Amino acid sequence: MEPLGQLILMRLRMLFRQPEVLFWTFAFPLITTLVLGLAFRTEALGPVKVAIVEGPGAAALVARLEGTPELHVQRLAEVDARRRLARGQVSLVLLSGEAPEALVDPARPDGRAARLLVAQALDSREDRPRVEALKATPVSEPGNRYIDFLIPGLLGMSLMSSSLWSLSSALVFMRGGKLLKRLAATPMRRSDFFIAFLVGRLLFALLELAFFCAFARWLFGVPMFGDYATFTLVGMMGALTFAALGLLVAIRARTEEAVNGLVNLVTMPMLFLSGVFFSSENFPGWLQPFIQVLPLTVVNDSLRAIMLEGAGLDTLGHTLAVLAAWTVVPMVMALRWFRWV
Repeated sequence: MEPLGQLILMRLRMLFRQPEVLFWTFAFPLITTLVLGLAFRTEALGPVKVAIVEGPGAAALVARLEGTPELHVQRLAEVDARRRLARGQVSLVLLSGEAPEALVDPARPDGRAARLLVAQALDSREDRPRVEALKATPVSEPGNRYIDFLIPGLLGMSLMSSSLWSLSSALVFMRGGKLLKRLAATPMRRSDFFIAFLVGRLLFALLELAFFCAFARWLFGVPMFGDYATFTLVGMMGALTFAALGLLVAIRARTEEAVNGLVNLVTMPMLFLSGVFFSSENFPGWLQPFIQVLPLTVVNDSLRAIMLEGAGLDTLGHTLAVLAAWTVVPMVMALRWFRWV
């Protein structure tokens, strides 16, 4: 075991001596979380903006709508009102007349809300009290916010990026510096060389998981409804899967340009499809079978299920099976195709 231990120590030293690895693993996710957490912070919604076109009957419409606190009413010329609607500065334009006409953008959900509020306000009469909306109770509990959704996705992205980039760049560096050629002359087994990379990555991933859980809890109060041990196990499985993919990507690459292109080819589709910043269910149904077997999708969905829904290990059999397949197949292929020179 001594040669394997020395290889693992070598791998850990290489990781900690690379400032860019430390930055992309720890600093970048923290900065991204802070920026997105501020951008999507929970705030009370303001009133819906409605423009009433100047003309006969406009004053009466304004008087009837101003009593609705959810609406912000302004009188504008028709040209200005239509321009503001096109730019998203108002949610609805109301044309006065014997039968008022509402202009809305069907692609904007706030237009539907504005139309319902305007219709309710116009339907009320002086001799009949206005029907109030249902009592609204603000809900902003930990576990139901955007930041709670974001943290597991950023953790999955970080595990993927750090695993692929750190392992693939290290192999290319060692091949370019003729270090692999020198190691080939030693009695070291190829499997020990690969195991050292994987164990080193797992130890580094353990720090990554602890860091994410700590700052998410401390800065944003993100809860952990599940078990930390299960969360750590799934995270380590994800790191192992991405490490195996990183080894497969870099076994034959000889230049940094080549490995950068291959890593981007692997990571970019998952970055957009696997639900890092928004739900992967937003994509069309015909694409879902492909998205749901991507390793990053499986990791993100499982981490969210454990952290936010309290999912246990007994419900994650499919997750572990998919990650095991994504680990074993690339590792077997990497061991078979790897060359020292």
